[in-house]
Amino acid sequence: MKAVAGVLYGTIVFEPTRNQDDLGFVSCTFDAEVAFTAGLEGRDLVQEIQTRTRRGGVRGLHLRTDGGDGRLVRCTNGAVVDVAVDLRPWSPTYRLWMTLVLDDIDHRSVWLPAGLAHGYQALSATADVCCRVNRIQRPEHETAIRYDDPDLAIPWPLPVRFIDVRDESAPALAVVEPMLSDWFGALR
Repeated sequence: MKAVAGVLYGTIVFEPTRNQDDLGFVSCTFDAEVAFTAGLEGRDLVQEIQTRTRRGGVRGLHLRTDGGDGRLVRCTNGAVVDVAVDLRPWSPTYRLWMTLVLDDIDHRSVWLPAGLAHGYQALSATADVCCRVNRIQRPEHETAIRYDDPDLAIPWPLPVRFIDVRDESAPALAVVEPMLSDWFGALR
C-alpha cells in the first residue's frame, strides 16, 4: 500500500496492492503503519458508517459545526465519485474542491481531515461507501451545503437522480461561510 498527498491540504489517498489468486483477490485496505507515516493516527478512528446509494444519487455535501471530523472514505461495492470541499478559512486550499473515483476494483481510500465538506455520487447501479470517522456522529452538529452550489460549480458526472430531503434543502456556501471561522478556526 502506498499513501500519496491529495489535492486538498491534509488529504491522503491510500492506494492498496491487489493480489489476484485462484479464489479472486486479496487486498489490504488499511495499514496503520502506512497511515501513521502519512500523518493519520489510525487509533483515532472511533466509528464506521456505511451507506448504500443508487446510481445517480448524491449524498452531501456534509460537514460538522463543532470543529468537524476526519474521515477515511472507501467504496466497498460499486463505484462513486467522491467530492471534498476545503472549508477551513486558514487552509491554503480554502474553497477548493477535489474529486476522486473510489470503487471496488482499485480499493483506494481517501483521508479527509476535519473542516472539509464531503459528498459523493453513485456511478454504479448501487454503491456502498464506508466512512471511518475520528469523532462519534452527533446529529445536532451535522449540517450540509448545497451539492449544486454555483460558487463551487462541482461537475457531477451523472445527472442527479436522487438526493436526500435534508441535502436538497441545504443552504448555499455563501450562507454558512460567515460561520466557518467559528466552526474550524480563523486564519492562522
